[in-house]
Amino acid sequence: MSDKEVILTQDGLKKLEDELENLKSVKRREVAERIKVAIGYGDISENSEYEDAKNEQAFIEGRIITLEKMLRNARIINNDEINTDIVGVGATVIVQDMEYGDTMEYTIVGTAESDPLNNKISNESPVGKAILGKQKGAVVDVNVPAGVIQYKIIDIKK
Repeated sequence: MSDKEVILTQDGLKKLEDELENLKSVKRREVAERIKVAIGYGDISENSEYEDAKNEQAFIEGRIITLEKMLRNARIINNDEINTDIVGVGATVIVQDMEYGDTMEYTIVGTAESDPLNNKISNESPVGKAILGKQKGAVVDVNVPAGVIQYKIIDIKK
């Protein structure tokens, strides 16, 4: 991961800080204990318990480094910065599929906290890119693998 700016909402910041704290205070201790127990089994050269614990330790340490870098490069979007006139990061947007008439509600977030299953889409996703900077009533074309989908922005809210 480069030193690229990471855009976060207040909720996203809290989730990353909580994850980092959990990794440092709980997971590190748990994996250290697993390594200690595995070493007690004897020869570590053919010890799968030891190997698994060391792999988990490497993953945890890598994730800690990633989270620390993300938090160092974070730009926090506060609720009072969210504009309801133009789609921006932190805004919740209701869009309507122009072909089928279905409406969807998305919250635009930075890539670090995107969660499509919970309708949090990245500002760098196809839909996010297409609606960013647009106003209520605008019709946008979203390029997707299956072609182009047209969405109308119905509402923008905090």
